[in-house]
Amino acid sequence: MGEKAKQWLLAAGAGAAVGALSTAAVMSIVSRSKRREGYVRSLLESNGVACGGTGSSIRPCAACAVGSSDLLDDEVVSEQLTRNIQFFGLESQKKVTESFVVVIGLGGVGSHAASMLLRSGVGKLLLVDFDQVSLSSLNRHAVATRDDVGTPKALCLKKHFSMIYPECQIEAKVQLYDPSCEEEILSGKPDFVLDCIDNIDTKVALLAACVRRGLRVLSAMGAGARADPTRIRVADLRESSNDPLSRAVRYRLKKDHGIEGGIPVVFSLEKPKAKLLPFQASKEEETPSDYQIVPGFRVRIIPVLGTIPAIFGQVMASYVVTQLAKLDFQTEPVVNLDLDHYRILHHRLLEHEELIYGSAEQVLVDAEEVMYIVKELWRGRSARDQNLKDIGRKMWRSVNELMLVRWDKSKPAGVSNLILLKFNEADAHESTTLDRVKEEEPEFYTMVSHVLKRAEAEFAL
Repeated sequence: MGEKAKQWLLAAGAGAAVGALSTAAVMSIVSRSKRREGYVRSLLESNGVACGGTGSSIRPCAACAVGSSDLLDDEVVSEQLTRNIQFFGLESQKKVTESFVVVIGLGGVGSHAASMLLRSGVGKLLLVDFDQVSLSSLNRHAVATRDDVGTPKALCLKKHFSMIYPECQIEAKVQLYDPSCEEEILSGKPDFVLDCIDNIDTKVALLAACVRRGLRVLSAMGAGARADPTRIRVADLRESSNDPLSRAVRYRLKKDHGIEGGIPVVFSLEKPKAKLLPFQASKEEETPSDYQIVPGFRVRIIPVLGTIPAIFGQVMASYVVTQLAKLDFQTEPVVNLDLDHYRILHHRLLEHEELIYGSAEQVLVDAEEVMYIVKELWRGRSARDQNLKDIGRKMWRSVNELMLVRWDKSKPAGVSNLILLKFNEADAHESTTLDRVKEEEPEFYTMVSHVLKRAEAEFAL
């Protein structure tokens, strides 16, 4: 046998020996932990006390109910979290293991966020979701298997999590969050709340409740219909752009609760690549409401590339864990380009409201929403020029002659009640009534009404 071959075999043998010793050491630790847990479990069972269970709430066994401040004293736990300890330092990791986090919404985003919070050593988790695992969930869910199909998502996570990090205190609630259960879900002084809900009404209610209670919250915006992971950002809700869900949530929070910002969100700068799929009933007499799991939730689905919700969830977990550990870092700022143009239009609107109505108090939009109204609703042209095809640079030049005015003067200047007109057209509109427009220009009236209903739908008004 050649000399090099002998050296290679010796090196391989040494590596195998080290690996075997390392594996033996780890197995010894795990074995001691298993024996300890088994002893405690048998002791409890002999006294007629059930350990764990599959109900919606959990009563941990003594081995799992070690105080979170003592978790890192356990050699199995400290070894499992050794890389985190090396990264944060022992004292900072203790802050994580002593923390309590609530995760609401356990689909593609929430399941991955909860999973990494668990793996990062968070000592107490409350998992909330009303829905069940479906076959179509498996392209994006963090832990679900085919055997879990039909199982409530909250209980599915609890089952798998108990095998990953049994020392974590986990409570799983199979229910829909709404204002009536605010006290039940948000009491207990959680250190962080993760909003992974995709229903606007529920999402807005949760975020408003967290702000009112002074709870730290991180909210996930739209992850569906995206494909580019490099465009995912964390920023204040006021800075999120190109995201219809962000826009709707921002508008509703401001309109219904007077909240204009101060909520960190995870969102994508990428424009959605797909739209909601049309509803298709299996029988002629069926309607979308027949397929709702709970009232008020959409039936149609949006196509989802499973990797993007997973990355959203990973980003959320990373943000929360670093915040809990008090690791100081600054998120990359999100730059809104060409906002000066829309600020001018916003300023014109305020001045016009002061002139016509004596006050600008009923202006319910900011420069970001003005951008949406001008670009997406009216294409940068007067509402009376919507049939023209002069797009591109002319669109931007023509904006200099335009202003926003109320469509219905009896309603506030909100996103679904503003039209873009030339100066002289705006003057004429202010001197007439909607009834006259409807009578004399029925096609124009119908067109404007249709466009404004689109804004109403997109902002869930």
